[in-house]
Amino acid sequence: MRIMGLDVGSKTVGVAVSDPLLLTAQSLEIVRRKSENKLRQTYARIEELAQQYEVEKFVVGLPKNMNATEGERAEKSREFADALFRRTGIEVVLWDERLTTVAADKTMMEAGIRRENRKEYVDAIAASYILQGYLDFLRNQEETADRNQV
Repeated sequence: MRIMGLDVGSKTVGVAVSDPLLLTAQSLEIVRRKSENKLRQTYARIEELAQQYEVEKFVVGLPKNMNATEGERAEKSREFADALFRRTGIEVVLWDERLTTVAADKTMMEAGIRRENRKEYVDAIAASYILQGYLDFLRNQEETADRNQV
């Protein structure tokens, strides 16, 4: 089983995938589109990647405000997630993505990637942060359940 993480933006979708053991997230690619409402090719590419990697669940980043409220971008992410589920039939989980883009940008800065080149990678790296957060959550739940059974 693999899980795919998606960082949905107005013109791009960062894509990451887990390893089969659900331990780590790896950035795959950035799906680009000409306008926010042109999603057919975006869904088709995500569906293609999901089949290729035998994905059984999607984790879509939900961009909440720092005070935990949701704005227009969160609504767009919810709409994207609903449409993805209708198209693929694969479970979709929404995951709080606060500060993932900031963390991705910081990681690239520390790696010495020039500012003008960071935009090229930030969405895919943010998708891997979203997915890794979810994988860590799953692992923590399992460990807590194991401790409670002892």
